[in-house]
Order: sequence, then structure tokens, then C-alpha cells
Amino acid sequence: MENSRNIKVQTDDMEAGCSALAWETEDGKHLWGRNFDHSRIAEGSRVTYLPRKTEYTTWCRKPGNGERAQSRYACVGTGFTEISSAPVLYEGINEKGLMGGQLYYRGFARYSSETEAGEEMLQPPFAVLHLLAQCRTVNEAVRIIEKETTLVNTEFLGTVPPLHWAFCDKTGEMAVIEPDEEGLRIYRDTIGVMTNSPGYSWHRLNLLNYAGLRDEDYPEADFGKEKLEQCFSGSGAQGIPGDCTSPSRFVRLAFLKKYAVKGRNETDGAAYMFRLLQNAAFPLGAVRVTDQGHITEYDKEVKPYDYTVYTSVMCPESLRFYWNTYEKPGIRYVDLNRMMKKKEIISISLDDGGEFISLS
Repeated sequence: MENSRNIKVQTDDMEAGCSALAWETEDGKHLWGRNFDHSRIAEGSRVTYLPRKTEYTTWCRKPGNGERAQSRYACVGTGFTEISSAPVLYEGINEKGLMGGQLYYRGFARYSSETEAGEEMLQPPFAVLHLLAQCRTVNEAVRIIEKETTLVNTEFLGTVPPLHWAFCDKTGEMAVIEPDEEGLRIYRDTIGVMTNSPGYSWHRLNLLNYAGLRDEDYPEADFGKEKLEQCFSGSGAQGIPGDCTSPSRFVRLAFLKKYAVKGRNETDGAAYMFRLLQNAAFPLGAVRVTDQGHITEYDKEVKPYDYTVYTSVMCPESLRFYWNTYEKPGIRYVDLNRMMKKKEIISISLDDGGEFISLS
């Protein structure tokens, strides 16, 4: 989708990763998940439940002043609520089963410097919460972002992060939303994979370079007078890229989405999906950061490397939100159905639970 809005170049090219994947189970459950890859996470970021009628900010020049809204639907995800007037979600799921999150779109993200008539201003960091708080489905999220709001180039905490978004619902469709120099691009019925720059259309076309990948080993190699029998497994995937770049992670996840065995049920599916996302994760120490970008007052533990700070997986049928962290890989979850009995915001440390368990 293109438009003619007056756009301003985004100059804060902060280094970061992130990978997202939509999947399903054999018994018809849908899953959406992501890796959060960065050299840090803002102090105070936690698994956060926001009940119905939570007031939040959609646009402001400084915390406490700006445009406000009230949530129609309860939601839970990983978020930042240290500034009570301006809560942020990085990703999450709402009570209607809409799931989604933000990923870095370094070097490509562009936002408007003015709004279209009749549209409300929406700052990029608040987009995930706003759409989860107001929408039941991918269709509604697309309508709001396309027709009712303008993503604006206004700083929050001294920066305008370069972002694009993916949203998924009970239908299994994953839509990708990308604001770039041509305007707002919306991709529907995608293959269900997203990483970082370049944009989705580039990644999709790039898959043609790997059309020969398959799950089955190739037979013996025939060199005319000599034939060599295979002596190792995995030859069907020879040539699949193994580095940490965005294009390589996209190819690996697309391959795994096509061939990986689905879980029989949600429990299996969530566990398997953590394994899939691990194939696109950043090991700590493998990706040294050359430019940390803008560091806010809440960025207290900045590492010299990008790494997978946490992974989250969610299911719209059960309304469960699962996660683990780099330091504590055990999978934990919260149940939004149970949390909706509460009328106040609830925050849970990302590192709660997940300890090693001795069975000796």
C-alpha cells in the first residue's frame, strides 16, 4: 500500500535484530512468536498485563502530555511501564486472540511529519499497545493503521526507533506493516515469517535463491566414473545460510516453517516453536555491536553484543503467553483468561522461575 504523505527520514539507525514466526499445531491451534534481539532491554521491562479501560498514550512530546486513549480489550505481553502515563508493549496478545509485535527496521523506516485529515497521530513505540487495545482481528488492526492513524516522526525518550510490525490472529494470517520511503506498505497473507531490513517483499523474493532446499537428503553423488555415497545427513539443506543477518534468519525460518514437524497440541507446539526460533537466535558474543545508537536513561545494562534477550510465543485459542530468557531458558507462561479477573496492571519479572531442576 502506498500513499503520498510527507515523510521524514528516520536517522536513528540503532543496531538490533528480531525474528517473528506464525505457526500452527496438528489439532488446529495457532501460534505466533518472536525473538527480541538487542544489546539491551530497558530497565523495568517485564511481562505486563493491562486490563480493559487502561489509559495509555498514543502520542506525546514528553511523558505526561499528549493524546490519550482507553483500552477496549485486555492484553498481556512484554512491556515497559516505568512511565505510567506512557506504557509500551514490544509484543503481546489480547483477549480476542490478536497477537503481534514490533521488530527493528533499520535504515528503511520512515514516518510522517504531518497527519492526513481526520487521522490521529500515533508514535511508533505505542503502536503495538494501541492495536492490541483496540482491535479484535488482523483486519481491524490493518484498518486502524491504514485509515485512522498516522505514524509520526515524534521523539519518545529522545529517539524515534525504526520499526515495522507483524500481527496475527485465530485465522493464522500474519500481516506485515512497513512504513518506508514510498509510504505505508501493508502485506496480507504473508508466508508467516519476518525478520529485519530489508522489507518483506525483498525477503520474499530472496527465497528464490534457495528454491532447491528440501528436507530429504540427496542420493549418491554421481561423478561419472566414480559415485560417492552420502556419509552424513542434512544434504537436502546444503547451502542454507547460517549467519545472524536478517536475510539469513528469514531463509532459515521459512525453511523450518515449511518442513518442521508440528506439535500435536499446544503444549507440544509451543515447545517446538521455541526450538525453531532458537535457530534464528543470537548467541551472546557472536554479534559485536559497532553502534549502540541512542541510549536512554532506562538503558542500564548495555552489552557490547546483540543477543537474544528473550523469546516469546503466544496462542490465541488458549490466550497463553509463553516466554524464556537467555539467562533462564526454562519456558514459563501466564494465562490471560485468569489474569482478566484482575482490574489492575500486573507486572512479572522476565527472569521469574526457570531455574535448573535437579532430578537426582
